[in-house]
Amino acid sequence: MDNKSIAIVKAKQHVPKYMINKKRKTNVTEFLDYTVSMYPDKIAINDIKSKYTFLQLKQLAQKIARYIIQHEIINMPIAVYMSKSCDAIITFAGISYSNNFYVPVDINSPQNRIKNIFDTLQLKIAITDAENHDALRSFYEGTIICVDSIYEDKCLIKQMRCGLFNLIDADPVYCIFTSGSTGTPKGVIVSHKGVIDYIEWAVQTFDVDEKTIIANQAPFYFDNSTLDIYLMFATGATLFIVPEKYYIFPTKLIEFLNQEKVNFVFWVPTVLVNIANFNLLEKQKPQYLDKILFAGEVMPNKHLNYWRKHLPKCLYANLYGPTEITVDCTYYIVDREFSDDESLPIGKPCRNSGILILNEKNELAGINEHGELCVKGSSLALGYYNNHEVTDKVFVQNPLNNHYNEIIYRTGDIAYWNDNGEIMYVGRKDSQIKHAGYRIELGEIENAVYGTGFIKTVCVVYDKGNKEIVMFYTADAELNIGEFKKELIRFIPKYMIPGKYIRLDVLPTNANGKIERLKLNQQVNI
Repeated sequence: MDNKSIAIVKAKQHVPKYMINKKRKTNVTEFLDYTVSMYPDKIAINDIKSKYTFLQLKQLAQKIARYIIQHEIINMPIAVYMSKSCDAIITFAGISYSNNFYVPVDINSPQNRIKNIFDTLQLKIAITDAENHDALRSFYEGTIICVDSIYEDKCLIKQMRCGLFNLIDADPVYCIFTSGSTGTPKGVIVSHKGVIDYIEWAVQTFDVDEKTIIANQAPFYFDNSTLDIYLMFATGATLFIVPEKYYIFPTKLIEFLNQEKVNFVFWVPTVLVNIANFNLLEKQKPQYLDKILFAGEVMPNKHLNYWRKHLPKCLYANLYGPTEITVDCTYYIVDREFSDDESLPIGKPCRNSGILILNEKNELAGINEHGELCVKGSSLALGYYNNHEVTDKVFVQNPLNNHYNEIIYRTGDIAYWNDNGEIMYVGRKDSQIKHAGYRIELGEIENAVYGTGFIKTVCVVYDKGNKEIVMFYTADAELNIGEFKKELIRFIPKYMIPGKYIRLDVLPTNANGKIERLKLNQQVNI
């Protein structure tokens, strides 16, 4: 049996310590409580500037909870306005202990966007630190709690558990604002049971324990960070918050991974793609890395094959899911070889996630039949905060069931079941175009482009005005278009070949590390 097979078998057999003879959890702080009882003096979080043990994390979080409880609010949103840091995670825990839910805010967002988010929340309390206090006060007139002053308070914590007396697993734990493909911010509300369900599945599936060392990449206002944070809470793993500058200079990133002996990452594919494009693994490898998970956008097999060539013993997993279903609802542990132009499966449903692929008639799609991917189960978000109209459009009654209320989330993503019983992601409904009389998925063109070996990164959009397929790309030199088309036509029909080519030094990405498709699309559809 090879190393990958052994890892998969171990993952299936592993039962986390906290799941043995333990009562059903009703909130995420119970993860932390148990871990503190097991590893009080172990380092929980480290952001280079500061680090805290699990006991220190809990004690400081409960101090924050004490301040919040004085304001007599329950199940209300509390904005967290600070840089990505240990203090932000401590604040999240404090808000949970207080029977409220946190809203991570991108402090680099335009002020008007943040104000719109605060208005949507009808915000009563925001938490920040000394560094960001004045900036927050410049546009927010409500109550501000500063963590620096709380940390200095020497008062003892008494009967903090009383703050959790009425908390149930259906209550919200966080609200993340996402613009998605529409460009309009929507506050996705996720419950405690959604996070608990997801984390318990992930711990078992990927064999995470107290020996795991995680390198966080995702901003805290991006739902991918949920896995990093709560794996740490649940297992006693150590979480390193990697300085953002390291992702701009990937050589430094690899040095950091080796220095801190990181063995687990959950990153957006763009980070892995950049390392592959710079051919960094030829010179230096992450020596301790053994689990590499990715999600948030399509992972090209061209770049994944590079990683698999240089780190063949690692477990690689492709996870899929929109923010509305508690991070991920499907996964695929890479178990076979793929050519550069093939699509990577998004695999099978995560435990306790129900996946439906519905065709245009709202019937279950057959094998290899494209349809909209829909999800049901405990992972579903509670909807969009103060936005019932949009909520009701996508959180809908299951059309296959007219006997009782059963809500599903319509993701807007096109997918299909392949002959191997795996789910294949095709693209967004809004990335499906009608061109020259043909229905075309832009993602299929991108996969084919990677297969040619001519380019590093690509994003294909459609110019509706000129009825033209446009390809944005990065490469070491300008493409020889004639040679490129000759190669590309080996993979896709002539009618799918782009008509316009725009070379960029880098493709624009948002703060989450995803390619800014909306921005590129707007560039050609002014």
